[in-house]
Amino acid sequence: MKILTHEDKGYASFVKKLYRRAIPSDAVSEAVAAIVDEVRAKGDRALIAFAKKFDGAKLTSSSLRVSEEELAHARASVSKETRAAIKASLKNIDAFAKKSLRKDWSTKNTEGAIVGERFTPFDRVGVYVPGGKAPLVSTSLMTAGFAQAASVPEIVAATPPGPDGLVNADLLYALDAAGATEIYKAGGAHGIAALSLGTKSIAPVDKVFGPGNSYVVEAKRQMVGAVSIDLLPGPSEILIAADSTGNARFLASDLLAQAEHGPDSVVGFVTHSKKLFAAVQRELQEQLAETPRRDIAKKALKKAGFILLTKSMKESIAIVNDWAPEHLILVAKDEDKWLDQVRTAGAIYVGNYAAVAVGDFLAGPSHTLPTEGSGRSFSGLRADQFQRRASVVRMDQAAVKKSQKHVEHFAHMEGLHAHGRSVTLRAES
Repeated sequence: MKILTHEDKGYASFVKKLYRRAIPSDAVSEAVAAIVDEVRAKGDRALIAFAKKFDGAKLTSSSLRVSEEELAHARASVSKETRAAIKASLKNIDAFAKKSLRKDWSTKNTEGAIVGERFTPFDRVGVYVPGGKAPLVSTSLMTAGFAQAASVPEIVAATPPGPDGLVNADLLYALDAAGATEIYKAGGAHGIAALSLGTKSIAPVDKVFGPGNSYVVEAKRQMVGAVSIDLLPGPSEILIAADSTGNARFLASDLLAQAEHGPDSVVGFVTHSKKLFAAVQRELQEQLAETPRRDIAKKALKKAGFILLTKSMKESIAIVNDWAPEHLILVAKDEDKWLDQVRTAGAIYVGNYAAVAVGDFLAGPSHTLPTEGSGRSFSGLRADQFQRRASVVRMDQAAVKKSQKHVEHFAHMEGLHAHGRSVTLRAES
């Protein structure tokens, strides 16, 4: 883990490198392109082969789709605590999502034309839910749940199976509760390709949502054009910016909460308080020893963890905006002042008691967020991303006549005679 103070020799160069852009490696791009080509050429056969190769699962064309029997088993086998947790999370997600849905509107412009926008849900969307080391039950809610709130009629989920060829029962129950209409056993880049291009078993979708590893993210990038995508969310990350009012015990626990996601997780802490700087380091070591997933967390901390003692809160916020974190925890005496200066974070948690884990599982906003610096260009998943937008224009002859002079001049400037004539005919008929 990189631990530096502003007085250290390598501090300035390290801080400079924190400005990131989410650019894939050539090796990942080439590997994903080969996978996409296989799915394009071989369809279901490619999905079956990749399930064997990457998941150790023996599938057939008939078992690619999760059956009604598998769903019924999931419904019957989950605990009442699981049901209650999923119900509580979906209730908050639905309320939050419906607040952010865009609504139709119209107004008159200067010339009297009625202009506005119309919003309709996508017909068919794909949601990708990672599996692997931990079944991300909450991710199914934070994707499919938003699609459900937006009234998308067809919600198609893709997730990797276990070696037994089955999907985790809790995850299946969550997807079912969140409105998934079809669920397929297709993980990784090949799952994204299948959703985007379609196979014999899987009809293609209009838009793809969801997080994943670097191969999943690159597959989404390569499929733009065949489909649209939500954003480019990769491995989990957090940055904490705090002044002397920060609670070291709380904040260290948030760093570990993100580090335990996987060895590629990135965690950072910046403060100008020497006391807090030292206290967080102590707490991190003490709590790490008590963490069941300590081996994973240790790898993440060693690979990409950092703790910096900055010169001031102003510098800490500058680092936040350069690094563009997926999750930001902001703790400061004058928190609103500093919150106003944050521009690039995917999700912001304000105050000592704002635990990222509550946002990950329950609060309402989606935890599918931009990573690796892409927060500079993307925002987190929102309900309105499940809506198509179309502009609407209505006009009578009076509005056309008022528009005629300017439109004819634009047509003349651009050498587009038929454009001008289409207005002249209407105005003078």
